[in-house]
Amino acid sequence: MSNKLSDIVNFNPSRILKKGTVAPFIEMASLPTNTKFIKQIDEKPFSGGSKFKNGDTLFARITPCLENGKTGKVTNLKDEIIGHGSTEFIVMSAKEPEFDEDYIYYFARLPEFREFAQQRMVGTSGRQRVAWQDLADFEFIFPPKEQRKKAAALLNIYDQKIDLNTQINQTLEQIAQALFKSWFVDFDPVRAKVQALSDGLSLEQAELAAMQAISGKTPEELTALSQTQPDRYAELAETAKAFPCEMVEVDGVEVPKGWKRTTLSEICEMQNGYAFKSSDWMQQGIPVIKIGSVKPMIVEVEGNGFVSEDYSKLKPDFLLKSGDILVGLTGYVGEVGRIPTGKIAMLNQRVAKFLPKEIDKNHCFYNYIYCLARQSQFKEFAEINAKGSAQANISTKELLKFPILKSNDELHILFENKIKATLERILINSLNSENLAITRDLLLPKLLNGEAS
Repeated sequence: MSNKLSDIVNFNPSRILKKGTVAPFIEMASLPTNTKFIKQIDEKPFSGGSKFKNGDTLFARITPCLENGKTGKVTNLKDEIIGHGSTEFIVMSAKEPEFDEDYIYYFARLPEFREFAQQRMVGTSGRQRVAWQDLADFEFIFPPKEQRKKAAALLNIYDQKIDLNTQINQTLEQIAQALFKSWFVDFDPVRAKVQALSDGLSLEQAELAAMQAISGKTPEELTALSQTQPDRYAELAETAKAFPCEMVEVDGVEVPKGWKRTTLSEICEMQNGYAFKSSDWMQQGIPVIKIGSVKPMIVEVEGNGFVSEDYSKLKPDFLLKSGDILVGLTGYVGEVGRIPTGKIAMLNQRVAKFLPKEIDKNHCFYNYIYCLARQSQFKEFAEINAKGSAQANISTKELLKFPILKSNDELHILFENKIKATLERILINSLNSENLAITRDLLLPKLLNGEAS
């Protein structure tokens, strides 16, 4: 015998939150498409919208967010704290949290349920919504509650592994960005040399100070490294030698001697996206990267619409491949991410691709550009120089004016080599997460209806 979803779910339950109260806030952009956990939670005065607490599932009810799978479980609030968010969220709260809190989240991801929701969307094109009352009427043969709890626990294992990969990627990103900042923003190795020389130490001792700044090791640890890992020590010494020994003032700004103040245009070009026609869009084919697809670190390839695979040959300049660095030009201007491993897609208008120039025949400015564009200064530059009152817009021509400091080629090559494995690992972890998500979604229908356990 089938039951209605409302038998186990309270939809948009009453939550008390006074207007003007500063409380946790979740915007639509923060709602994930392919994982359980909502990472970005801000603080904002309440003025209206959805209200929720820990354990609730947030379901996007508006196009294209519903079709793209935007759904998440609230987990990061303090006990009994009420949060608020978009008016376009449907809040789904378990009547029996002990058994159904996770089950409801996974149920919201069930393909037949999402299809049911999409079929009941109403409204003008581009602004269609589904009402919670329609979702409440969805009928399903629920397994016993103990089985529901067990099924959700099994599915949760996959999301925990995905979340762990996400955390590892964030750590790897922080490592890469910290190195970039130390070398090219704070000039730590240069300043270490300058300080050593000003203290009356020899050039050899200044080089040793730079090695300490680069590696974070003490002189004693460096001595040990020279004995246990002579190749690593030699590499470190080579890197230290590539940094200047002097700071000079250029246009009122102190910079390493010999480094060049220039713009992004000197180390890369940019490719604008293609303006696909409405008639080009298909139910399947090659994915298209839209503005909303560009997420920090990793671009969301799926869930953004398709065009014919013929476009990969008809418009090869707009074909994207694994590792390509993209930036949003409209809305969330300056947001930067990369195409994940093993993926191809087409580049849509108002999204641009970085085209790194060569340093030598074996290296280009790829890793440098990625780390540079992920620095807060780049996004701030994009936001400041964007135009438009209703929606921020910036051109690639304007982005290429972003001021940079270019070091000697030797140092850039050393940076490319040093950071390469770290950034590649992020792409590999993202692929692993995608494979976990695929397996989870294959198991999901059978587990939810009690066919598997």
